[in-house]
Amino acid sequence: MTALSHPRKTSQKPLPMESLLVPQVPRGNYLNLQEEKQRLQLKKFLLHRMFVVASIQENTEKTDVAEYYEQAFQSILKHHLGEAVTGLLLVYPTSMLHILESSTGTLYQILEEYLSHQNEEFMIKDMKIIAISHNIPSRLFMQWHISLIKVPVLYLDDVTQSQTLEEVITEFLTHTHKLGLYLFKTIKVGTKGLGDNLHQIVPDLLPPEQIIKYLCKSKEFMNPAEFMNMYNKPIHITLDSEIVWPAPSYF
Repeated sequence: MTALSHPRKTSQKPLPMESLLVPQVPRGNYLNLQEEKQRLQLKKFLLHRMFVVASIQENTEKTDVAEYYEQAFQSILKHHLGEAVTGLLLVYPTSMLHILESSTGTLYQILEEYLSHQNEEFMIKDMKIIAISHNIPSRLFMQWHISLIKVPVLYLDDVTQSQTLEEVITEFLTHTHKLGLYLFKTIKVGTKGLGDNLHQIVPDLLPPEQIIKYLCKSKEFMNPAEFMNMYNKPIHITLDSEIVWPAPSYF
């Protein structure tokens, strides 16, 4: 005798509409790719380099500028452990050039620290962000260097009067890059400081102060407030097709 088998009833629930419309495929993005590359290279964060110029208030002790940044770094690094700042601060008689290397969060906190003094009479003013190099492979500066350019450097002509902005920027970046390579090759890690005689040792590698003052007045570059406003602005843009009814279907 054979037993009769009855077909087993199975409950089939309709699949959600979202699963039919949106492909269930894991997707990455370029940021994930870069972070994974940094993880494989045993790096904790993406490294960036920022070039900043600014004017200095009259009757300001140049050592006060250096002390301000040292205190700012110590305060910021309490919240960004392991993200040390390296670079170069050149303090001229009436202006300054600052090159900074660190993580995104640390660099932006340095700009925010500067902006916190905007409603008061602060010794640093007219700051402009000249360039930011993102995801650089390695540091050009092994530590943070400071040099006070006490003796004015004399120049035969003012290049800013005869050159275009592109030519001035090219000369500025060429000087800073050559100066950075010189310091990388000659300054040993752990050196206390550069001293205040760079204008005598490598006068040809120092960016002329006239160029720095010219860049401070240039309207083509963003100040920290404009830059941070752009950075904090959401990048998501609502399209017209997303607010019409009925909602469009994507296949």
